[in-house]
Amino acid sequence: MLQPPENGDTWTGISDVDLPLVEASAWAVLPNCGAVVTFSGTSRDHSAGREDVSTLAYEAYEEQVVPRLNALADAARAQWPDLGRIVMLHRVGDVPVTESAVVVVASSPHRPEAFEAARFCIDTLKSTVPIWKKETWAAGESWGLEAQHIEEIDDALKQPES
Repeated sequence: MLQPPENGDTWTGISDVDLPLVEASAWAVLPNCGAVVTFSGTSRDHSAGREDVSTLAYEAYEEQVVPRLNALADAARAQWPDLGRIVMLHRVGDVPVTESAVVVVASSPHRPEAFEAARFCIDTLKSTVPIWKKETWAAGESWGLEAQHIEEIDDALKQPES
């Protein structure tokens, strides 16, 4: 089971059992932070062109997950220096429909930064951390709808010019 760190303001990890959603939200609360934003990405029963999805299975390049999550937390802190605590936890293995596959929590003194940081963390996690999902549905199973290219965090931070 995932446990929060005894020291520090970042809790990252992967687990093959239920993610500690309530504990993660509670751990992020600090006396100087008036905002805690919690995002839980749950397994759903459908995806594009696939009805009756029954299970998502996640695999990870485990040696790279926590270092990349920690680097992502560092990037969030660089953008929002007043952040309190950051949590990014991901599940591996089978994740039945309605169960949490990923949890992101950000706390800060004010809500705009907490919302922005949580959104940044989940969106960037999806493109920079080597975790892949396989869907099982009524007509079969497949590893996602297309291959995922893992970006470096610095590349994900670059905004396209308009």
